[in-house]
Amino acid sequence: MRSYSNPAAVLFDMDGTLVDSDGAVERAWTAWAGEHGVDPLVALDGMHGSPAPTTVARLRPDLDAEGVLASAARQLALQYEDLDGVVAAAGAACLLEVLERSSTPWAVVTSADDRLARARLGAAGIVAPLLVTVEDVVHGKPHPEGYLKAAKAIGRDIADCLVVEDSEPGLAAGRAAGAMTAALRGLDGDVSIADLGELADLLEPRALDGD
Repeated sequence: MRSYSNPAAVLFDMDGTLVDSDGAVERAWTAWAGEHGVDPLVALDGMHGSPAPTTVARLRPDLDAEGVLASAARQLALQYEDLDGVVAAAGAACLLEVLERSSTPWAVVTSADDRLARARLGAAGIVAPLLVTVEDVVHGKPHPEGYLKAAKAIGRDIADCLVVEDSEPGLAAGRAAGAMTAALRGLDGDVSIADLGELADLLEPRALDGD
């Protein structure tokens, strides 16, 4: 059985984890809230980590299923062209170098759709070897489907994979899948980290004593 410091694969959330896109996400939800009669502070509270339709349904319970999808599509449209300030998260480059040197496979599992995920990863200069978006699953986070699908595609046991997240819905998805978890933003995981650079230090291969 592997530990979080020796995972068979690393499965990353995107926004707020591998990519620093907080400004763009908050601008889009604030604009959407203004258009839909929702208090922006309420919209920003708890929206992180969940698929747009889930958040829209919570904020606008008056909408029917068709209305939720249309409203969620509008929210995503506000994000597509706003890449201002979108960069790789602190320590991301170092961590991905560590994974490459140790031949540890990795993937991105995100609540964004494919268009938005590729735009933000591109802006951050990151090319994911495997990308699982909300369009690839029936159930978004906190359901474990995305992480289970990524582990299967990589060919690794999910119990030996490390899920890296910065939101409670994402961590819940990782735990439900049966993965080990690394938590950012002061949240509780199997290991809590300040940034990805700290995780890079934990995963850096160490020479055995006497070698």
